[in-house]
Amino acid sequence: MGESWADGRIHLNLLVDWNGERFGAANGGAMGFCFGQLIAHAARTRDLCAGTIIGSGTVSNENYRQVGSSCVAERRGIEMLDEGAARTGFLRFGDRVRMEVLRDGQSVFGAIDQEVVKG
Repeated sequence: MGESWADGRIHLNLLVDWNGERFGAANGGAMGFCFGQLIAHAARTRDLCAGTIIGSGTVSNENYRQVGSSCVAERRGIEMLDEGAARTGFLRFGDRVRMEVLRDGQSVFGAIDQEVVKG
């Protein structure tokens, strides 16, 4: 991660596109708790075995109105607070969501690119 990794956080944007349009570009450096704190809390509250995966949850920033969201429910909640009602719908069959972190134009982890399909 090089200089993009600092204070137990990745200081890069998570780019989220919904049907080809930018939905969010929140920066991981704004995490409320670093990964070390998340792991320590998880270890205090449950037994962790080798290979346990710890996720940080939704990537969000204080300036969410400018950078967008990484979560549909978060966006809808913001709209309810700002406008009194949610205007963003939920994902529907046929929708495509792409999530990726780039550094110097290169994908850091690879992209998650999924279409919502009937099961």
